[in-house]
Amino acid sequence: MLIASALLDELIAHAREEAPNECCGVIAVASGARPRATRVHRAVNTAASPLRFEVDGRELLALIEQIERDGGELGAIYHSHTRTAPYPSQTDINFAVNWPGVEWIILGLAGTEQPQARSYVISDGRVHEVPIAEPPA
Repeated sequence: MLIASALLDELIAHAREEAPNECCGVIAVASGARPRATRVHRAVNTAASPLRFEVDGRELLALIEQIERDGGELGAIYHSHTRTAPYPSQTDINFAVNWPGVEWIILGLAGTEQPQARSYVISDGRVHEVPIAEPPA
């Protein structure tokens, strides 16, 4: 995914604000050969847990509808891992079954002063890391 550093900073700020609980949200993208992030939409982690996240279905639907009204597409679901590395857990992998083609950006806060952001495509239970890059000027 192409994501400007300012939007990546928004994700990291959200993760830090919600710690020790996981944060979550979605990222709107402009369609194209390589998705380009256009906006971060925060969501409420209704689980309020450092071990997992849940988003109310109505809130998620409203966010997706807003993204589409704005002319974008759902490009990524993001959340933080406050105690583990930024790699999809089995819970993440199971949840991804419902979201084919959507990237999963995970922000790792554990054991580091500067959070790490990693992105994955999860398909048929297989995890593939995809690069996060700054869009060309």
